[in-house]
Amino acid sequence: MKALPIAILAVAAAVSTQAQAQNSAPFTVAETGKSYRILEHAVKAIGGGNGTIIIRPGTYRQCAVQAAGNIAYRAAVPGQVVFDRATCEGKAALVLRGRGASVDGIIFQGMVVHDANGAGIRLEKGNLKVTRSIFRDSEQGILTANDPRGSISIDQTTFSGLGRCDRGLACAHSIYIGGYGSLTVTRSRFERGNGGHYVKTRSARVNISGNAFDDSRGRGTNYMIDLSAGATGSITGNTFVQGQSKENWSAFITVAPEGRVNSSAGLSISNNDARLATGVRRDTTFVADWSGERIDLGSNRLGRGLKPFARRN
Repeated sequence: MKALPIAILAVAAAVSTQAQAQNSAPFTVAETGKSYRILEHAVKAIGGGNGTIIIRPGTYRQCAVQAAGNIAYRAAVPGQVVFDRATCEGKAALVLRGRGASVDGIIFQGMVVHDANGAGIRLEKGNLKVTRSIFRDSEQGILTANDPRGSISIDQTTFSGLGRCDRGLACAHSIYIGGYGSLTVTRSRFERGNGGHYVKTRSARVNISGNAFDDSRGRGTNYMIDLSAGATGSITGNTFVQGQSKENWSAFITVAPEGRVNSSAGLSISNNDARLATGVRRDTTFVADWSGERIDLGSNRLGRGLKPFARRN
């Protein structure tokens, strides 16, 4: 076989070197075209501005703290970017306290930390939008601080194998939203909880619609939706299945069980489908209310053993 010219070999080597460099720098800031090996470096490159980080397919044991700016974290191929086990500040894979952030198409898994609150996302400040993502097999999916002016939106996202109530510590949950102004959860799935609630929120206003809550394989779980401090808004068009293994099976949805901090007047709960898993035999309540305010309980399809509503003290 005739040897290739030296010039062609040099070009081929250069192309190969460039490809290796690109593969080793999987985090690209879309606005500048610059790529980084370390996610934290891409975040710092955006700083206090607005930017988008495109993430190549792969499994990463990296984390990042966003202290400023408005950043979009986007999988180049949704469902093929995995953040596995690594956490920053003993909190989460992404610790967010900038002006805002969005996350699209990313999988977060295996988050475990010393205080048993390991999360895919720890939101401490600013707005957050999550789409087409998966949070699985961690202590929590999303955990937030308080930001009464902030909003959180979650769409087409799965929460699986999350939560815990052990080691003598406060429970962790699939998602735990603090005192945020609003929470919207749509077209998402909650399943296979390992303790705590599937959605626990202290937000003043909620829109939880079109979701599936499948507790049939849950272990030691509590409520499906816990509006801990009360809330206005709506819970509509969801499906709920309560499983056998419960720490607390007394209700599917609770309103203000930890005190009436927010108004719940006019909260609308309608067009939901709720039932017990196959083989489960018990009496329980669909909505338990501690607020004492007028709850707009519309038409809901309830299975055997479910009482529609109970007022609690």
